[in-house]
Amino acid sequence: MQRSLGSVIALGVCALLALGAVAQAQEKKVDPTGKWTWSSPGRDGGPGRTNTLALKLAGEKLTGKVSSPGRGDQPARETEITDAKLQGAEISFTVVREFNGNKMTSKYNGKVSADTIKGKIEFERNGEAQTRDWEAKRVADKK
Repeated sequence: MQRSLGSVIALGVCALLALGAVAQAQEKKVDPTGKWTWSSPGRDGGPGRTNTLALKLAGEKLTGKVSSPGRGDQPARETEITDAKLQGAEISFTVVREFNGNKMTSKYNGKVSADTIKGKIEFERNGEAQTRDWEAKRVADKK
């Protein structure tokens, strides 16, 4: 009788610990909502260009826009992201830009950890698939 009572108590304690761990994991769900910036290399060794990504997570739906500085006297270009997904800490989205009648598609993927997104950008240049590292930093809210 004492052994089975001890087993029931041990089983109950284990169940409570497991439920606590699940609740804690759910509380730490990644939320990429906010502004993020990163630098892209300039053309032909020129200065880098700072890009801005504004993300919003509403329930399970991830949306956002990428803003890139214009070249020369051109204004900054803002482009909606598509195919945006957040699975755990893994994020992915696509940016399709049009320039002089040509569409350029970049596929971003990475892992969100604290105030950093680190991953890869896949794109095509001159008919050749290329990959570049990507690391964005969250912009702190101004209070």
